[in-house]
Amino acid sequence: MTQSPRSAAPQSAPRVLVTGGAGYIGSHTLLHLIVAGYDVCVIDNFCNSSPEVLRRVKALSGKDVALNEIDIRDAARLSAACAAYRPDAVIHFAGLKAVGDSVAEPLLYYANNVTGTLNLLSAMDAAGCNRIVFSSSATVYGDAQKLPIDETHPVNPVNVYGHTKAMVETILAGWCAVDPARSAAILRYFNPVGAHPSGQIGEDPSGTPNNLMPYVARVAAGILPEVGVFGDDFATRDGTGERDYIHVEDLASGHVAALRYLWDHNGSETFNLGTGHGSTVMEVLHAYEEACGKPIPRRITPRRAGDTDSSVADPSKANSMLGWRAEATLLDACNSSWKWQSANPAGFAKGDQA
Repeated sequence: MTQSPRSAAPQSAPRVLVTGGAGYIGSHTLLHLIVAGYDVCVIDNFCNSSPEVLRRVKALSGKDVALNEIDIRDAARLSAACAAYRPDAVIHFAGLKAVGDSVAEPLLYYANNVTGTLNLLSAMDAAGCNRIVFSSSATVYGDAQKLPIDETHPVNPVNVYGHTKAMVETILAGWCAVDPARSAAILRYFNPVGAHPSGQIGEDPSGTPNNLMPYVARVAAGILPEVGVFGDDFATRDGTGERDYIHVEDLASGHVAALRYLWDHNGSETFNLGTGHGSTVMEVLHAYEEACGKPIPRRITPRRAGDTDSSVADPSKANSMLGWRAEATLLDACNSSWKWQSANPAGFAKGDQA
């Protein structure tokens, strides 16, 4: 990526279109964008989110959030929304993300994540928008071949979800290569956790959570009986799997930093967003017990096929090039998660909880 003095930020509030803006990471990023002075507009079909999220973002920020309820597979409506809003930049979160579901329904994942992104880029081109921040994932790396994982690590996804993210990364690089005015920041993040400090927005997975922390939260709340710890024979400090857990608030600030970066650079650039420090499953459980003040029932079960010992980011590129650094601790994430879980036992299902 090269510097482009022609791409200075507009003098008025830049307009940012946020696809999937009602989702877990999208909603936290919305708040950061509003605080930073951006004009925001959300596109979401609410297949994995709730309109209640945006009502809470408005209550927390004091600002209205423009919304287009659109599925990104609907190319015509997506183009019309871009033409009407004429964004200066896009942050693209909209995507299906459950690994197991991606294996069971691969065509749905390719249609939504890949074709939907192609529709978005076409709509951006027609509207004269040439900047995009893409929500990618460390899943594209597959099994860790070296630790910590930096951006030069081979891309070798092992599931359909990871393949869709890797395909979009390739598409964005090609999109930027043919026009020097275009810029893309591809953000590969590791394990998002935690919630907004207000306790008003947080992770609200439908059904049984696939990720560790929301599962632990529901066990702590008595909604689920116990945490299944998949294996205690990994080559880690305590035998349980180690991952890099990044607070969602740090992740949100990383997206704003990447957005600022796009106004001074063109081309495509990839960044890891992580803490650079790993925590084991047992360390997460101990931290959550400290946050909620009660023991978390757990049971050791057989390890799952394909689980690696450790996955930890090297975030030094983002630290130096974006001027960004993760600041929150694992305990910070657990405290905010418990505050969210305690205040919202039904998630966003009941709007009168706000």
